[in-house]
Amino acid sequence: MQRSRGWITGWNAVRLAVAVLILAAVIAQFSSTVGEALTQGRHVPTVVANFFSFFTILSNVSSAVVLLVLGVRFFARGRRLEVDPRGLATALAFVSTYMIVTGVVYNLLLRGLPLQPETVGWSNEVMHVWGPLFLLLDVVLGPLRRRLPWSAAFAAAIFPIVWIVYTLVRAPLITNPTTGAPYWYPYPFLDPNTGGWGSVAVYIVIIAVAIIALAFGVVALGRARGAAPR
Repeated sequence: MQRSRGWITGWNAVRLAVAVLILAAVIAQFSSTVGEALTQGRHVPTVVANFFSFFTILSNVSSAVVLLVLGVRFFARGRRLEVDPRGLATALAFVSTYMIVTGVVYNLLLRGLPLQPETVGWSNEVMHVWGPLFLLLDVVLGPLRRRLPWSAAFAAAIFPIVWIVYTLVRAPLITNPTTGAPYWYPYPFLDPNTGGWGSVAVYIVIIAVAIIALAFGVVALGRARGAAPR
C-alpha cells in the first residue's frame, strides 16, 4: 500500500515524539530509583547496575534509539521516500520484537504484582504498555519497510539469550540492595529460589519460543508490506 509523503513525514515525526517520551520515562524512573536508594542508604552502584539489568529498560532504551535514528535520518535526508538501510531495518525488527515481548510478559505475568515505592506510575505504563503498543503499530503501519531475510528472525533471539545467561550468572553474586538477600533476580519468574529451576527453565523456553515466533511475525509483515532496495 502506497503512502503519501505527508503521511510518511507525519509517522516519522510521531516516531521522534515516542522516542522522546520513552527516554523521558526511563530517565524519570532512573531518577526515582536512585533517589530512593540514596534516601534508604542502599548501595547506589549496585542499584544502578540492577536498573540497567532489566530487560524492560534495555528494550525501551534500544527502541528509543532506533526510533530516533529513523526519524532524524528521514528528515536529515530531505524526507526521501527510500527503504530503510538493512542494518537499521534489522535493528527496528529486533527492538519491535523485544518491546512487544516486554508488553506481553509484563501484562500477563507481572501486572498484578505490587509496585515498589520508587515506581513512577506514568513511566511504568509508558515502558510496559504505550511504548510496546506503538512498536506494534509501527510493525503494521510503519512506512518504508525493507524486506529482511528469514534469518533475521533467528538472529533476534541472540540478545535475549545473552541477557538470560548474564542474568542467571550475575544474580547469585549480587546482594539484593532492598532486602539483603544474597541474590538479585530482575523478575520473579527467573528466580529459582521461588519456584525452582524447573519452573525457570519452562519460562525461559516459553519466552525464547515466543521471541522467535514474534520475530518471524515481524519479519513476515515486513516482507509482505516492504520493498526490496533499488
